[in-house]
Order: sequence, then C-alpha cells, then structure tokens
Amino acid sequence: MAKKVLFINQEIFPYVPESEMSHLGRIIPQVIQENGHEIRTFMPKWGNINERRGQLHEVIRLSRMMLIIDETDHPLIIKVASIPSTRIQVYFIDNEDYFTKRLMAFDENGDEYDDNGERAVFFARGVLETVKKLRWVPDIIHCQGWMCSVIPLYIKKAYQDEPSFANTKIVTSLFSEELHGNLGSNFRQSIEFRDVKSDVLDGYGDDFGFLDLQKLAIDYSDGVVNAGKNVNPELLKYVEEKNLPLIVNPEDGDICNTYEDFYDKVYER
Repeated sequence: MAKKVLFINQEIFPYVPESEMSHLGRIIPQVIQENGHEIRTFMPKWGNINERRGQLHEVIRLSRMMLIIDETDHPLIIKVASIPSTRIQVYFIDNEDYFTKRLMAFDENGDEYDDNGERAVFFARGVLETVKKLRWVPDIIHCQGWMCSVIPLYIKKAYQDEPSFANTKIVTSLFSEELHGNLGSNFRQSIEFRDVKSDVLDGYGDDFGFLDLQKLAIDYSDGVVNAGKNVNPELLKYVEEKNLPLIVNPEDGDICNTYEDFYDKVYER
C-alpha cells in the first residue's frame, strides 16, 4: 500500500559533503518516491550550505513563525530547493543564530557547539510545525542523525493529539557516535514544550550525552535501523531489550524493498 513518508535528515548529499549519512539521506527518499510513495524531506540549513549553488529560496508562507525555547523567541525560516536530476524537494529549517552562521555539529576549530541540544530542539519543533502548516499527514516518519533525536519524543508526548501525527509511526536510524560532549547546560530547560517536561530526562545519564540522546530517540520510536558501520553495541542491545523491530541497513540495490517491507511492518505493529 502506498504510504506518506516524512524523511527528517541531518544530512543530505549534495547539500553537504558525501558521508554515510548524507548518502542515505539522499538515496532512501529517492527510491521510496520512485516506487510510488508520497514523501516530504527536511534537513537543517547548515551554514556550510551554498544557497546560491543549491538554488535555495525562502518559502514566505511557511516562514517567520516564532518558536519559544527556554523563554527566548527564535524566528523560524523555511527554505526549499530541489535536488538536481530528481523529483525530490527538500525543505530547510533555518535560523540565524542556530544555523546560518554556524557549521554543523563542530565549529571551525573542531569544537562542538555548546548549544547543540538547543539547536536540535529548534530543528525538531521547526519541522513539526511546518508539516502542520503543509496540512500533510505522514504515515511514517523516518529520522536520521542526532539532530533528529528529540522528534520521536515530541511526536509521542507533545504532538500526540495533533491530526497530522496522531497515527504516525516513527523509525529512527542509528549511526556511529557523532557527538562527544554533552548537549549544553540548558538542554533540560530547552526541551520543555507542552506535555514534555524536563523530568523526562531523569531516567538517563546525569550528563545526558550522545548515547542518552540516542536512547531517548529509541524509547519513543516504533522501529530502528542499524544504519552505520560502527553503531555502539550498547545501543543495539538497548533496541533488543525494547523488543523493537530492527533492520541492518541493506546495500543500495536492496534499499527499496527492504525499507518498504520495514515500513509496512512498523506501521501494522
């Protein structure tokens, strides 16, 4: 059965350099769309993305919403572009403080940004609010990358009564360790929104680092993909203990059938 699949990606080639994650961010939506499913695709508008070369332009009707995070207003900017030689349209989540003037997880000196957790919260809420504005109801949401890790929590706890997400199933892809520090001193306050309170993090590590962030995503997902070559075994054991459907990422030639079957399994569970 044809489905509506929302892909929320941390990286998509060719907008950022090719990597394990950006390759999958590009190829999976393409093959799923070519096989007759309806898709939407989102990613952050990282500061290293060349807007002119990528032909990004702002979508005025979707932009200029204010998101309040830790009692501070942050304007949401939505941009869009089409991947060359495909029918894939990508929506970019932008904000001058979080993305426009920043690189990805690390700055020019190779240091992690000390508000990466807050950036992930802004990205998550920006995507979900934009999907609501589009009046589009996904059957499956597939999240790839640490930047997407609070999205399962928000869908199950903060947006559970929204018509756009009431019956949505969530798939999370795991990759090798992407962050090494914690997510910032105010992450606990930043994550609060609607029914999500700071105590949602109480059951995880005191410092709440990368592994805790991934466990948070797993706890509120309906299926998990082992997408990286060096995923932490602790996370894979955690998925097994949760008794969640799990697949190991297939080779490119098998992606369409494997993901279609997995989406069906997760959706019907």
